[in-house]
Amino acid sequence: MTIVKLASVSSTNKYCEALDLAQVEDFTCYWALEQTSGIGQRGNHWEAQPGKNLTFSLVLHPTFLSADHQFHLTQALSLALVDFLSFFNFQFSIHIKWPNDIYVDGKKICGTLVSTRLQGSQIAVAICGIGINVNQLEFPDWVPNPTSLGLLTGEEFELEPLLTQLLDCIKKRYMELKSGQDHEPEYLDRLMNLGVPIHYIYKGEKIVATITGIDPYGHLLLTTSDGRHLCCGMKEISLLT
Repeated sequence: MTIVKLASVSSTNKYCEALDLAQVEDFTCYWALEQTSGIGQRGNHWEAQPGKNLTFSLVLHPTFLSADHQFHLTQALSLALVDFLSFFNFQFSIHIKWPNDIYVDGKKICGTLVSTRLQGSQIAVAICGIGINVNQLEFPDWVPNPTSLGLLTGEEFELEPLLTQLLDCIKKRYMELKSGQDHEPEYLDRLMNLGVPIHYIYKGEKIVATITGIDPYGHLLLTTSDGRHLCCGMKEISLLT
């Protein structure tokens, strides 16, 4: 496990994309103290005060995974983040908001963005960008429902020991994945709003639907209040706020 410490980059994922990743060892972490243009899901900006949070990208070579099993990596990463946060013994629930945001007590503490490169039908390399709110106590008004370890515990944390601890959690889940372990039951057990009727926007239409599961490709499976069965990608559905 190698950690490369960066003072400031636009985003760690963009930094990694410019590297010759074939020459980067499996499980190399690029950790930035500051991201000037961090990227979240759906192309959103990831807000993080410099030096306050963990913002990093992990380069993996999961050549044992086929392209159509990419979501298995997302599940493993999500559960590793839940494992890490569980060390803090919160008196709050920890959930995964599909596909891979982590919420504590209904507030977002962590986001993940995974991009892959293929070699034939297999995944040659995965860049796993992760942002965790640690010591940041104030957030801009436009950030929806944020929280941090500092807000949840009232403590201030040293970042590097936390990063090492988190990487150990990721490595454990990664090795489970490599050995063929099925993470889907645990993932569904932590999935936010599973089995709960919620208001969504689906392809521009307001609907009430209940999450029933995840298909093998990571699409969200829902049943609407009028009995329709939906299989949704990320750009097709969003929570109605």
